[in-house]
Amino acid sequence: MKKKIIIADDNANIRLMLHEFLKSDYEVVSFENGNGILGWLKEGNFPDLIIADVMMPKLNGWELINNLKLSLFYKEIPVLVLSGIEKSQERVRFLEAGADEFMVKPFSPVELKARIKNIFKRYNYA
Repeated sequence: MKKKIIIADDNANIRLMLHEFLKSDYEVVSFENGNGILGWLKEGNFPDLIIADVMMPKLNGWELINNLKLSLFYKEIPVLVLSGIEKSQERVRFLEAGADEFMVKPFSPVELKARIKNIFKRYNYA
Protein backbone atom coordinates (compact mmCIF):
# COMPACT_ATOMS: atom_id res chain seq x y z
CA MET A 1 0.00 0.00 0.00
CA LYS A 2 1.31 3.44 -0.95
CA LYS A 3 2.06 5.98 1.74
CA LYS A 4 -0.27 8.99 1.71
CA ILE A 5 1.10 12.51 1.25
CA ILE A 6 -1.10 15.57 1.69
CA ILE A 7 -0.15 18.83 0.00
CA ALA A 8 -1.32 22.32 0.95
CA ASP A 9 -0.31 25.11 -1.42
CA ASP A 10 -2.39 27.97 -2.79
CA ASN A 11 -0.54 27.79 -6.12
CA ALA A 12 -2.37 25.32 -8.36
CA ASN A 13 0.71 24.83 -10.54
CA ILE A 14 2.82 23.77 -7.54
CA ARG A 15 0.08 21.37 -6.40
CA LEU A 16 -0.16 19.86 -9.88
CA MET A 17 3.62 19.57 -10.27
CA LEU A 18 3.98 17.90 -6.85
CA HIS A 19 1.08 15.56 -7.58
CA GLU A 20 2.54 14.51 -10.93
CA PHE A 21 6.03 14.02 -9.51
CA LEU A 22 4.95 12.06 -6.43
CA LYS A 23 1.97 10.03 -7.67
CA SER A 24 4.03 7.09 -8.93
CA ASP A 25 5.37 6.42 -5.41
CA TYR A 26 2.70 7.86 -3.13
CA GLU A 27 -1.01 8.46 -2.85
CA VAL A 28 -1.31 12.25 -3.12
CA VAL A 29 -4.17 14.48 -1.97
CA SER A 30 -3.94 18.25 -2.28
CA PHE A 31 -5.64 21.33 -0.89
CA GLU A 32 -5.21 25.05 -1.48
CA ASN A 33 -4.83 25.89 2.22
CA GLY A 34 -4.48 24.49 5.72
CA ASN A 35 -8.24 24.56 6.31
CA GLY A 36 -8.64 21.88 3.66
CA ILE A 37 -6.16 19.64 5.45
CA LEU A 38 -7.75 20.13 8.87
CA GLY A 39 -11.20 19.38 7.46
CA TRP A 40 -9.87 16.26 5.74
CA LEU A 41 -8.25 15.09 9.00
CA LYS A 42 -11.46 15.70 10.96
CA GLU A 43 -13.27 13.39 8.53
CA GLY A 44 -11.11 10.56 9.91
CA ASN A 45 -8.35 10.54 7.31
CA PHE A 46 -4.71 10.24 8.33
CA PRO A 47 -1.66 10.93 6.13
CA ASP A 48 1.90 9.69 6.40
CA LEU A 49 3.25 13.18 5.60
CA ILE A 50 2.04 16.73 5.06
CA ILE A 51 3.81 19.09 2.64
CA ALA A 52 2.69 22.65 3.33
CA ASP A 53 3.39 26.08 1.91
CA VAL A 54 3.73 28.98 4.35
CA MET A 55 1.84 31.78 2.63
CA MET A 56 -1.72 30.52 2.05
CA PRO A 57 -5.12 32.16 2.49
CA LYS A 58 -7.54 31.21 5.27
CA LEU A 59 -5.09 29.01 7.25
CA ASN A 60 -1.40 29.49 6.49
CA GLY A 61 1.45 27.07 7.10
CA TRP A 62 2.34 28.52 10.48
CA GLU A 63 -1.25 28.20 11.72
CA LEU A 64 -1.51 24.69 10.27
CA ILE A 65 1.60 23.49 12.12
CA ASN A 66 0.41 25.08 15.36
CA ASN A 67 -2.96 23.32 15.03
CA LEU A 68 -1.32 19.98 14.28
CA LYS A 69 1.28 20.13 17.03
CA LEU A 70 -1.29 21.16 19.68
CA SER A 71 -3.49 18.19 18.83
CA LEU A 72 -3.18 14.86 20.60
CA PHE A 73 -4.32 13.11 17.42
CA TYR A 74 -2.23 14.88 14.79
CA LYS A 75 0.96 16.06 16.51
CA GLU A 76 3.00 13.07 15.28
CA ILE A 77 2.23 13.62 11.59
CA PRO A 78 5.50 14.61 9.88
CA VAL A 79 5.45 18.01 8.17
CA LEU A 80 7.69 19.28 5.39
CA VAL A 81 7.41 23.03 4.82
CA LEU A 82 7.89 24.20 1.24
CA SER A 83 8.17 27.97 0.99
CA GLY A 84 9.50 30.93 -0.92
CA ILE A 85 10.70 32.44 2.37
CA GLU A 86 14.49 32.28 2.38
CA LYS A 87 15.27 33.85 5.78
CA SER A 88 17.12 31.51 8.09
CA GLN A 89 15.20 32.80 11.11
CA GLU A 90 11.91 31.75 9.49
CA ARG A 91 13.24 28.26 8.73
CA VAL A 92 14.42 27.91 12.32
CA ARG A 93 11.05 29.17 13.60
CA PHE A 94 9.21 26.42 11.68
CA LEU A 95 11.66 23.71 12.68
CA GLU A 96 11.37 24.71 16.34
CA ALA A 97 7.56 24.65 16.01
CA GLY A 98 7.71 21.02 14.92
CA ALA A 99 8.30 20.95 11.16
CA ASP A 100 10.51 18.03 10.18
CA GLU A 101 11.99 19.70 7.12
CA PHE A 102 11.98 23.12 5.45
CA MET A 103 12.72 23.54 1.74
CA VAL A 104 12.93 26.84 -0.12
CA LYS A 105 11.16 27.38 -3.44
CA PRO A 106 12.23 26.95 -6.15
CA PHE A 107 13.23 23.44 -5.18
CA SER A 108 14.63 20.34 -6.78
CA PRO A 109 11.97 17.61 -7.04
CA VAL A 110 14.71 14.99 -6.71
CA GLU A 111 15.90 16.58 -3.46
CA LEU A 112 12.28 16.75 -2.25
CA LYS A 113 11.88 13.01 -2.84
CA ALA A 114 15.12 12.32 -0.94
CA ARG A 115 13.95 14.42 2.01
CA ILE A 116 10.60 12.61 2.03
CA LYS A 117 12.38 9.27 2.14
CA ASN A 118 14.56 10.50 5.02
CA ILE A 119 11.50 11.62 6.97
CA PHE A 120 9.92 8.20 6.49
CA LYS A 121 13.15 6.53 7.69
CA ARG A 122 13.15 8.72 10.83
CA TYR A 123 9.56 7.74 11.55
CA ASN A 124 10.25 4.10 10.70
CA TYR A 125 7.82 4.28 7.77
CA ALA A 126 10.41 2.94 5.30
